[in-house]
Order: sequence, then C-alpha cells, then structure tokens
Amino acid sequence: MTDLLSNDTPKLNRRRLLKLGITSGVATTAYGLFPHQASDAVADTALVTPYLQPFLDPLPIPLIKAPAILAPPPDKFPVVGEAGRDPHQRFEEFRPQVFYEINVRAARHRFHMQLPEEQIWGYDGLLPGPTFVGRVNTSALVRFRNQLPLDHVGFGSPEIATHLHSGHVGPASDGFASDYFSPRKAGPTLRYPGAFYDYHYPNFPHAGDMREITNTLWYHDHRDEFTAANVYKGLAGFYLLFDPLDTGNEATGLRLPSGVGRYDIPMLLQDKKFDAGGNLFFDQFDTEGFLGNHFLINGKVQPYFRVEGRKYRFRFLNGSMARYFEMYLTDERDLNQDFAFIASDGNLLGRPLTLKKILLGMGERADIIVDFSRYAPGTVLYLVNRIAQDDPRKPREDRLYPGIRMLRIEVGERTPDNSVIPALLRPQGPRANLVGARRRTWKFERNNGQWSINGKFFDPERVDAAVKQGVSEIWELEAGGGWAHPIHIHLEDFWVLSINGKPAPPEWAGRKDTISLLPGWRAEVLVRFRDFTGKYMMHCHQHAHEDHAMMIRFDVVP
Repeated sequence: MTDLLSNDTPKLNRRRLLKLGITSGVATTAYGLFPHQASDAVADTALVTPYLQPFLDPLPIPLIKAPAILAPPPDKFPVVGEAGRDPHQRFEEFRPQVFYEINVRAARHRFHMQLPEEQIWGYDGLLPGPTFVGRVNTSALVRFRNQLPLDHVGFGSPEIATHLHSGHVGPASDGFASDYFSPRKAGPTLRYPGAFYDYHYPNFPHAGDMREITNTLWYHDHRDEFTAANVYKGLAGFYLLFDPLDTGNEATGLRLPSGVGRYDIPMLLQDKKFDAGGNLFFDQFDTEGFLGNHFLINGKVQPYFRVEGRKYRFRFLNGSMARYFEMYLTDERDLNQDFAFIASDGNLLGRPLTLKKILLGMGERADIIVDFSRYAPGTVLYLVNRIAQDDPRKPREDRLYPGIRMLRIEVGERTPDNSVIPALLRPQGPRANLVGARRRTWKFERNNGQWSINGKFFDPERVDAAVKQGVSEIWELEAGGGWAHPIHIHLEDFWVLSINGKPAPPEWAGRKDTISLLPGWRAEVLVRFRDFTGKYMMHCHQHAHEDHAMMIRFDVVP
C-alpha cells in the first residue's frame, strides 16, 4: 500500500459552519486506545477511555422482524399521514405481499456490563435493528414511523431517510439523502412533513435473472449531512433474502448452515468511543472520519459466543464510521484457522474459497462458513481484527499481533449437522459485452477541506450523470491523495474488471456493491442499470466523507 499522506487541513467552509450552527451536540477531543487529531472546531480536552474486561457479555442475536397489518393500508401514492414522496415504480407489478412497521425511536442500551446505560436511537429501539427475513420474488413494504425526539440533546438529527443497502428498488424507496422526513406530522419548513414513510421492496433479482440475487443486505439511515451521527447512534440492521438455492433450510438447495440467529448469525462489526466516565462519545464536527477505541459486535464490546460442534454461517458487515477490519479466526496460540468464504457483499460466489483472512471496508459484507466439528469440545477460538489503523485516512500496512480479539468463541459438544459446504454455489451470469461501452471517470479527492467527486460537492438537485437504462458502462473510480475511499453505487451491483490495471482478487470475482479503494488505487467496474428509472446515488461509505459532500446524483433515464 503506497503511503501518500495528505497535507490538507480542515477549513471552516460554509457547509461546515451551517452544521456547527444547527447541531446541539457538544464535542471534545477523545483520546483512547487509538488517538486521532481532532478538528479545529473541537475543544482540546483529552478523554481517556476506560478499561473494559473482554468477553463478559454474550453475543446479542438481532431479533427477527415479524409482519404486521398496516393502517392506513399503503398504496402506490402517499397515504394519509405519510410523508410526501414520488409514487412507487412497478407497484402494481410487484404488489406487496408482506408488510412490516418499524418504529424509529430513542431507547436505552448498555454496550458492556461495566458501562452505564446509554440513550441510543434504534429501529424498534434496538441495536442492531431487527433482522428482516424475506424471500426472493415475495414483495415487501416496510413502514418506517419516525418517533425520534425533536428536542434531543447531543449528536444526530431526528430527520431520517432509510437506505436498503444493495436494495434493488425504485427511487422513492432508495433512501435518497435529501428525501428525509421529520417526526412532526406537519410544518411549513419541513421538506417532507409526515409521521411515517412507506418503502416498497420488490425483492426480485436484477433483470429477473436468478443468477443475480443478493442474500445479505442491510438497512441504515442516510440523512444528508447526518448519516455518520445517526448510524453511529444505532440506526443500522440486517435484511436477509432467501431463494431456491440459498433456501434457509439445511435439507434443500445448497444446504448451507441455516436458522437465522441459531446457525446463521448476522454480525455487525463496529468501533465506538467511550469517555472517561464510560459515556458514548462522537465528534459531530469531525470532517475527516471518526475512529473508536473499543470494538463491538452486534452492539456489545468484545462479547463471547457459545457454539455447537457443527457448521455455522457468519455474515460479517463492516458498519463502522472509518475503520477497516481484517478479520481472522485464531486459536488460543494465535494461529490462523481456515474458513470457507462464500459471498461478497451478499452475493454468493460461483464456488467457495478457502481463506484465513478477509478485509472489509465500510459497508462491505462477507459471508463465511466455519466448521466447528473440527475442534474438540472446550476449544476456545477468537475472531480477531489485525489491521492497524490509528488514522481515519487509511489503514496501515503493518498488522497487529496478536491483534484485537473481538469475539471469544467457545466450542461445545458435537451435534447432528445436515448442512454442507458445497463445491459449487451460484452460477454466475454472463457479463455484458464491453465493446463500445461508455466510460466515465470519477475521482474521489479533497478540495478546500471538503470531500468531492470530480471536483464537485454534492448537490441533490444537480444530475451528475444521466445513465441510459439497460446500457452497459465502465466506470473508472480513482482515489486521489492519501485517503482510502470505500465506494458504494446504489440500485445495482457491479463487476470489478481491474484494480490498477490488474485482475481483481478472487474475493471480488463475483458481483459487488461497494469497493474499497486504497490510496492511489484506480478500479474499473462494469455497471448496468436495468429495472428502474429516476434518481440514485454513488458515494464514499466513509461516513464523514459522504456527510461532507462526497456524493453524486445519477439519473437512470429511458
């Protein structure tokens, strides 16, 4: 990895001054296990992180969301009491068959038994939010009801927009950053007044091709300028889809380890910062990126997990603000163990890969299978992050040994196991013909203390690219300066054609929706937007960067 450090320093531009004026949060410099330089708008009071004994709390398993009956019934157009929105595209064709209601509200949460309770914001008051378990070609509608406090103290915005990351949805349901709505039912200054917002999720494969199915998705807040604060405060959860191959049943299809929450475990990887009093801390004013000083899985600091002696599926999601994770499975001697890597960004590969590590940038996912029957009962293993990062701009080249043990795994007795690690996974669809494909170049860089794409800051009213529906394009993504940028393209997945002129690594051989560009990297990706028209986004998934203008709007046009 080339070390290209930037000499840029934050500046108090208009966008940043506006943010300082409207937030009620109090920021201080936090100094803990991983110190970082605070911005010029922050006081220089140092905070020392408390020591927390690891492996005291059990790994939380997110609850599965149950369907509901909605009143008033949803429709293609906004219904009484709903925030304003465009009509849902293809609503009649994919009429919802299952309905849900999520109450977005403040709640109490304890990140570790040695820490005090905190107020968080959660979907249904939970962190992570409840897990949706759906089926391909069974359309769903989710009503997000905003019950956040308007008079809150601290960081975050009670105006929300929900994005289903990797969702194949119409523009009205994509969670466009400026399509946020308030807890108020009405008000002359609100962009979209309304108590709730109905999101239509058709859950069908891209272009109807059953080879193009995404199984591990996640949902999170995407409010313009406050995505970082709102996600950090708790607004994130999993959305899983099953299909005739990945059936969720160990007796059918690929027979992958199944039973969400039992042998199929979603794992939200994050880092958070706690001050000397054990209180959750976030720097609302930091435009560079925010690193925590403790490591969490599913909202708990370094929990433990008791497993049976059989195969498990772990679905990793990097839900951090600026931290990369390089995850290993190790034993008590810190020796690396093999695992089967089966899916990148929720997309099953053509065949499993046997790996010992997996690198995840913000927003990226990885599904792996671990066979614990290989180990004697009583064996202790660890999920370990070994990548060194003390600067939000990028991870370091060196690795931590033994690393940060994020999860202790205690292996129990062997139990009957009908699951397998199949030799073949999902057939991979043919890539589009590249001959004559239009090329676009997007450069991610820094200008005047803000983050830009092709020298421009995000403007929700400006169309940066009009992309023809169904037409293949090659997008060149370049990371300028000394910063890493994980890039996420909304609406459809893409194929990685090359990295710095060389073939993509095997882990990226399948479809992806987010690609981690390390400093100086240049990637070519093949994109094609087929099923919907309208406005969508591409942005850096380092949340401080997207909040400070590193986003574009592209419109899919007929």
